[in-house]
Amino acid sequence: MDSLLELLKQNARLSNHELAVMLGTTEEAVATQIKDYENKGFIKGYSTIINEELACKDTVTAFIELKVSPKAEYGYDDLAKTVMQFDEVEDVSLMSGAYDLAVTVRGPSLREIAFFVSQRLATIDGVLSTATHFVLQRYKDKGITLYDEKLDERGFVSP
Repeated sequence: MDSLLELLKQNARLSNHELAVMLGTTEEAVATQIKDYENKGFIKGYSTIINEELACKDTVTAFIELKVSPKAEYGYDDLAKTVMQFDEVEDVSLMSGAYDLAVTVRGPSLREIAFFVSQRLATIDGVLSTATHFVLQRYKDKGITLYDEKLDERGFVSP
C-alpha cells in the first residue's frame, strides 16, 4: 500500500501539511494525490471509530452468516447488492468456507435485529439459511483498542 494511503488509514484527520512533512513532499502534491485517489475510488470515504459501548449504549451489533443460492448469470453479486440496500446493514462480504455472505448489522435491540433477520434477510429469494452472532464486547476496531486496560492486581499463581 502507498505511504500516503497508509498514513490516511491510520489517521484521516492529518492535515495536508502534516502529511507533506511526513512524506517529504509538498501540500499541493498531497492534495493532488488524495483527490486522484478519491476520483479513482481508492478512497471511498472517511469515518470515525466510535466506542459504541460508551457512546451508544442501546445499540446492538450482530454478525450474520448467510448461506445463499446464487443466480447463474450474476453469481453472488445480486444477492450482496440486495442485502446492502437495508439501512441496518453496515458491511457485506463474500466469504470462503461454511457460509457465503458475512453481514454486519446494527440495531436498537436484540429483538429488532432478530426481527430484521427473520422477516427481511431470511425472506430474500436465494437465501437458504442464516446464523446470527451477537457482539457482546468489542475490544479492538480497525487496529484501535477500544478499552482502557485495567491492571489485574491479583497476580499470577501457578499450580
